[in-house]
Amino acid sequence: MFGSGYEIEEETGLLEEGNPRSEQIELSIRKKFHKHIFSKFAKAINTYQLLQEGDRVAVCISGGKDSMLMAKCFQELQRHRKFYFELLFLVMDPGYHTANRRQIEQNAQIMNLPLTIFETQIFDAVDQIEKSPCYLCARMRRGYLYSKARELGCNKIALGHHYDDVIETILMGMLYGGQVQTMMPKLHSTNFEGMELIRPLYLVREADIKHWRDYNGLHFLQCACHFTDACFNNGNGEMYSKRQEVKELIQSLKATNPYVEGNLFKSVENVNLSTIIAYKQNGQKHHFLDTYDTEDVLNAVQEKKLDKKNV
Repeated sequence: MFGSGYEIEEETGLLEEGNPRSEQIELSIRKKFHKHIFSKFAKAINTYQLLQEGDRVAVCISGGKDSMLMAKCFQELQRHRKFYFELLFLVMDPGYHTANRRQIEQNAQIMNLPLTIFETQIFDAVDQIEKSPCYLCARMRRGYLYSKARELGCNKIALGHHYDDVIETILMGMLYGGQVQTMMPKLHSTNFEGMELIRPLYLVREADIKHWRDYNGLHFLQCACHFTDACFNNGNGEMYSKRQEVKELIQSLKATNPYVEGNLFKSVENVNLSTIIAYKQNGQKHHFLDTYDTEDVLNAVQEKKLDKKNV
């Protein structure tokens, strides 16, 4: 389904004793950023039941700020764990330029992250695609990560999507997809039986991740894809995209409504199906007219009227 297999598997960034830079980074997570990063990381783990005893989690590292921070938070969590679980720090090289690959390995050494790296030719395969290459690339990456993680004995993969990714996805779905949906904190894989995807940074704000990165003087990959190397640049060093448009829209709305981000996040927790024209569940579409005149609905209306009279 996802093309050719893997080429090379290697380990790098092996743990070093007495790494002062790594110790400083870890201390910042425990102290300065405990409230805004680590406590929210732990809260997501608990709230959405992302970890269970005996799990072996492939922490998927792309080389960006989000996944690298997630890896350090997992290390910190494991030090204080209440039950046994295993971690594997997994990097898929989809065809990075040499400098980008080197930067990931150097950051792993700085941060004391023992990486397991494997190679694919995803970038080469997607280079030939003109329509929706980013979607295809993401699908292929996910498939390779699931497959490799399962091969290495893992039952879960962890991705570094954060709170801002979640609310942007909600709005993007509405504005560009004509649908109401969200990025879930965990998912069962549909193609790899027994595998799950989890998102432990689900409650962590991107601004706090950037603050942590800058505080520690760290430099991560932004987007190392072949397409973004040649894409339109908006003059600020950031790639202009639909997601960037939505980021800017949310910021403009926040100027007049400081609660807009929280309200977007809560909107998919407070869905009232009785006020929805139609919805899909397990691939089946349900329309409000399907039950509009049913006896149960009419009874419910009558009960509400009686309740109001008795108040």
